[in-house]
Amino acid sequence: MQAYETLTAAIDALRVQGYTKDFNLQQDKLTCQADEIQMFHDEFHVDHYYRFEGMTDPSDESVVYAISSEKYKVKGILVNGYGVSSEPITDELLEKLR
Repeated sequence: MQAYETLTAAIDALRVQGYTKDFNLQQDKLTCQADEIQMFHDEFHVDHYYRFEGMTDPSDESVVYAISSEKYKVKGILVNGYGVSSEPITDELLEKLR
């Protein structure tokens, strides 16, 4: 797996690889507002993920996911905090994003 120095570098590289959609995390699904897509845990795959810590604050942690869905024929990116700053989600979605 490729290593990236920053969250921005990872996102830029994934965009070049075709991960062009922006996904948002909701309690039981991922959404893409631009295409009005709602994907549940069994409708997408996590192709890659990269974790980052803030340079000045270790509690400023985030993870970027490269997501693809055969069902919806899309590839995109989900950026989310982890640890203290993570969003509450269902067990199925949590297992998928581990």
